[in-house]
Amino acid sequence: MTTPTFTPFTSKGTARVALYLQDAHRIREGMEFAKYAEQRGFEAVWQAESRLVREATVPMAAFASVTETLKVGSGVVDCWSRNPARLAATFSTLDDLAPGRVLLGIGAWWDPLAKKVGIDRAKPLRAMREIVTAVRALLNNENVTMNGEFVKLDGVELDYVYQERRPKDVPIYIGATGMQMMELTGEIADGVVLNYLVSPEYNAKAIEALGAGAAKKNRSMDSIDRPQLVVCSVHEDRKTALDMARLMVTQYLGQQPHIMKASGVPQSLLDKVGSVLTWPATHEQVVAASKHVPDEIVQMLTASGTPADAREQVAHYMRNGATCPILYPLGDVRAMIDAFADWKPVL
Repeated sequence: MTTPTFTPFTSKGTARVALYLQDAHRIREGMEFAKYAEQRGFEAVWQAESRLVREATVPMAAFASVTETLKVGSGVVDCWSRNPARLAATFSTLDDLAPGRVLLGIGAWWDPLAKKVGIDRAKPLRAMREIVTAVRALLNNENVTMNGEFVKLDGVELDYVYQERRPKDVPIYIGATGMQMMELTGEIADGVVLNYLVSPEYNAKAIEALGAGAAKKNRSMDSIDRPQLVVCSVHEDRKTALDMARLMVTQYLGQQPHIMKASGVPQSLLDKVGSVLTWPATHEQVVAASKHVPDEIVQMLTASGTPADAREQVAHYMRNGATCPILYPLGDVRAMIDAFADWKPVL
């Protein structure tokens, strides 16, 4: 089998670009956005599953059903709450709907949410290694026996009765933030979903760790896809764009400080925001805490401003190792799609 090579560009010389959707819109609206993104040359749509709001695979099926070429990915499902055999069966089913267009993004979730629902995230590296190994083998039409610490399978396979028995072409992407998970990703995954609300400079450390993992298996970095979530707030008025992004940045400063710390956000700012926000935070708390967040932090962590401002910041992420920006729109989704359609950045 030929090893794929991933670059930041399509065969037409335009940038590879994808759309990211969470729960800000009704699913039927998301379906229209997916159709529009496909028409405008976007490569993929990724559906979030980070909080207890919207499960990823139902919207993925909806997006796949109204598109023809657009890839659909989970950005990302957690590795704890689904049995790996059921996870493989779920993504095999999605591949039945959209053969060759499904991307399995999986991550180790985060606290305090995991702890609040009774999940102990002990040994996430071991768990991820076992789960990715098992799911890949099942999708590859193998009979799997594994007596691991987290995965226990006894002669299990995807037991098709009526459907064609075939390996499923479902690449596995790990949503990694920490450097140890990044290194594991370089070793075992088809790609990494680089996180959002990180600085482009954070990517340099991430790519180094990814390369260290790849070297363990004599893999080329070109064979590891590196799409990156990027919060994108586009408006002709720069201040309006920054203010839209500021609220989201504030929420993450308070609730996911591990991501913010990895980006070099000062601890003093994290402490100020954390003193105002609780979990889950109210809108009033987010607004109050946002007054502590300066423009330079918003600009460092997001692609916000005029369309030209946003494109330049996204290009900065790409120059720092991202192969395909996964744009998380704040504000007018179609305007953001238009801002990046047929885009030819200079990298």
